Amino acid sequence: MRLNGRRESNNFEDRRGMSGGQKAAGLGIGGLIIIGIIQLLMGGNPLDLLQQMGGLSSQQPEIQREYKSTPEEEEQVKFCKQVLASTEDVWSKVFESMGRTYTPPTLVLFSGSVQTNCGGATSAVGPFYCSGDQKLYIDLSFFKQMETQLKSGGDFARAYVIAHEVGHHVENLLGILGKCHAQMQRVNKVEANKLSVKLELLADYYAGVWAHYEDERFGSLDNGDLMEAINCAEHIGDDYLQKQAQGYTQPESFTHGRADQRMRWLKRGYDTGDMNTTTFSYDYDNL
Repeated sequence: MRLNGRRESNNFEDRRGMSGGQKAAGLGIGGLIIIGIIQLLMGGNPLDLLQQMGGLSSQQPEIQREYKSTPEEEEQVKFCKQVLASTEDVWSKVFESMGRTYTPPTLVLFSGSVQTNCGGATSAVGPFYCSGDQKLYIDLSFFKQMETQLKSGGDFARAYVIAHEVGHHVENLLGILGKCHAQMQRVNKVEANKLSVKLELLADYYAGVWAHYEDERFGSLDNGDLMEAINCAEHIGDDYLQKQAQGYTQPESFTHGRADQRMRWLKRGYDTGDMNTTTFSYDYDNL
């Protein structure tokens, strides 16, 4: 992905070196197992799920600790800020064409653990978006995990991770996220999981929409870049991760979508750039 000379976003908080306590109260062993599975999956907002389950205690104050960054990490910081700036430029234009105003989210980098308006979280949760404060949270160590554990390296794979979380912010601004979360609390667990899948696939689709207009405007992508993102989408599918973790799949427990679904919706967004398309207009079995 070619970003040389591109601007960096100012909607950025560096909380690396800060840490705060978090307790998962009242979950029990079964609940902790569920959270452990969620921690294997990238994207979404596991903190919202924790709160719905009554699993977060009151927030603990963050403590500033000494943090020493590396030159490699600072390059990743610059990359994240440039990708975020690109999403700001693209979504501002898209929202303007829809007669709306885009309010960009803030990107928060943290190390180890972090406090949010959705509760406390550790790096094990992976990147996430909190609708309560409209911020994206990323521990840069996740990018290393992508390469070593998920076999999903490459700069555009990292950009896709950021764009997916921004996709949840877009859902939030459009009112989709709140409506879906409210509906999830009115149905049983299996039906709630199906709604979660639609929400996650839509964020993948919006990541593709961003890539469509980013490439159209700047010519910054090539076929190799798109394949990096598609490969990443494949390796974070529920079916792929469950097979890796336990040797079999449990479709009724899927919350993010199968590998083929995630790849397909990402590419559909990239191919069309169409904001009239939504996963919620499809039956679950036909996603």
